[in-house]
Amino acid sequence: MLNFKKFGEGSETLIILHGLFGSLDNWQGIAQIFSKDFTVYAVDQRNHGKSPHFNQHNYSLMAADLNEFMVQQKIDKAHLLGHSMGGKTVMQAAVDYPAVVDKLIVADMAPKYYAPHHQTIIKALKSVDFNKVSGRKDIQEILESQIDDHSVVQFLLKGVMRITKSEMGWKFNLATISDEIENIGEALSGHVYYTNPVLFLKGENSNYILEEDEELIETSFPVSEIVTIENAGHWLHAENTPDFVAEVLRFLK
Repeated sequence: MLNFKKFGEGSETLIILHGLFGSLDNWQGIAQIFSKDFTVYAVDQRNHGKSPHFNQHNYSLMAADLNEFMVQQKIDKAHLLGHSMGGKTVMQAAVDYPAVVDKLIVADMAPKYYAPHHQTIIKALKSVDFNKVSGRKDIQEILESQIDDHSVVQFLLKGVMRITKSEMGWKFNLATISDEIENIGEALSGHVYYTNPVLFLKGENSNYILEEDEELIETSFPVSEIVTIENAGHWLHAENTPDFVAEVLRFLK
């Protein structure tokens, strides 16, 4: 069963899915804001956070995980919000299980194929020998020696957990993610067509949703709109939280 945290008791349900190497912890502040209007579930996807680890990782499976989660929690229908990898998961869930999905919010992700581009990050993560580090500072120095983006390093450090009093490790299943990394970039599978309302939010400084992607988005999700969050990159929800929250609430109300 997927790990989750529940916020609020609204009449409508909103489920939030994080991106690659993330966890529900990244979304607790925003979940609290949305809980004033909705019952919010922030969920750890497979191989992330405190959810179970498996040796397979693809969007069909993650969509099935989400549908099973809704059945277990007796959620008949929900709005879905997903960022990056989570955005692909909620799109796939809407295509595979349309009856249980109401409105869809996709944060900085298109339904297209993305060439693998996480090799440097995975190499850096694998280079951390938890038997030889004494704390987060050591881990940070190892990551910074190979990743030149400070914000990415700080994000990855949130994935460090203490397994025992003297042992640390990654929250995410690095072995499976590394083996299955090409699946993270795969396009949606099946006949991609969903006719309920969809909001695509893209970061002004991000290249994940390009102008040439708009035709594919409109064909696959004909009742959709694309809104740019200014002064934000791929982590638009963290870089411009007020505008991100305002657009989501406008769309859902």
